[in-house]
Amino acid sequence: MKANNPELPTEIMELQMGPSHPATHGTIKFNLKLEGEKVRECDVEVGFLHRGFDKSCEQATWTQVIPYTDRLNYASSLINNVGYALAVEKLIGAETPARCQYIRVIISELARLFDHLTCLGMAASELGAITVGFYMIEARELITRIIENLTGARLTVTYVRIGGVKHDLPHDFTERVTSAFTTIRKLLDDCDRLLSRNRIFLDRMSNVGVISAEAALNYSLTGPILRSTGIDYDVRKAFPYLVYDKLDFAVPVGSRGDNYDRFLCRMGEIEQSMKIVEQALEQLPVGPVWIDDPRFVLPEKEKVYGSIEGLMHHFKIIMEGIHVPAGETYFAVEGGNGELGFYIVSDGGGKPYRLRVRPPCFIAMGAFHEMIKGYMVADIIPTFGMINMIGGECDR
Repeated sequence: MKANNPELPTEIMELQMGPSHPATHGTIKFNLKLEGEKVRECDVEVGFLHRGFDKSCEQATWTQVIPYTDRLNYASSLINNVGYALAVEKLIGAETPARCQYIRVIISELARLFDHLTCLGMAASELGAITVGFYMIEARELITRIIENLTGARLTVTYVRIGGVKHDLPHDFTERVTSAFTTIRKLLDDCDRLLSRNRIFLDRMSNVGVISAEAALNYSLTGPILRSTGIDYDVRKAFPYLVYDKLDFAVPVGSRGDNYDRFLCRMGEIEQSMKIVEQALEQLPVGPVWIDDPRFVLPEKEKVYGSIEGLMHHFKIIMEGIHVPAGETYFAVEGGNGELGFYIVSDGGGKPYRLRVRPPCFIAMGAFHEMIKGYMVADIIPTFGMINMIGGECDR
């Protein structure tokens, strides 16, 4: 029989991958139509995680929403905290002190490091580069210990407050960061030597999961996925917030829009985030870390425990919630996976009247079928890994 016999029958096989597949990182299902090993169609179902983030927030006070934001992209929960607080402060018309703004930049970039190290380590591990996975998890653990020392928690930190942050940096914070970054850079150098010119890794990542710049824009993609196509869009540069306009950093971009470019973009962003943190610590001014406005900021514990006025002030904010002026606004920050935006509506009460979030993972999964069409079943794993879907952001 001839190898390329045109009379051989072809049959489309329908296969369900997930929602409990070990490589899907959570509850997501791919309804595949395959021709042999080639993916002809991929219908993505993300609706297995039902927590009702938006509606849950509308039943809580403005301050009680902050722990909910931790659980969106829990790999970079500090960025979620910052984005939500900035949206509420925009509606209030409040600007936090300079020291608070620098601290928010520092913790946002530490969270970005945590996010990218998690994504790249797991993606490399799933392609067989388990050593790189171990190295990046070791680097991530160094960041985790810094975050834990600052906030008291490793993952869902609830550190930011409307009008400021919970407390100032520890006295040895700069020394811890400097030591950690020194080790992380050595680990990343090892990862670069292991992967960047590795034949197997290049074959599995290069020219796989390709999406054009035009298609990426049509699907409203942002973050490393969009930048891998060559489009230089970063919220920190396009719409500067906090003190990003005072810091010198570059935005890594690719050219082909494939998985390898996405990998390189995230690797480049890790170094840029460390540069941002180092500059922010060098420029860090002295001063308060929250606004001086008793309408929105809880009193100090000494006043709560030592005076009836402080106790009443504390209970009114906790039980009734702060009263945000009536109106609506949208505010976006650059999350680990792209533009993370909060749209909030206030009726002047102690709770959000309406709250909606623009999660970058949810948007990116809408384009996954375009990235995988025509590729092999085995290519689903690296492509999905480079989207870095976090289940909490696809909560709908």
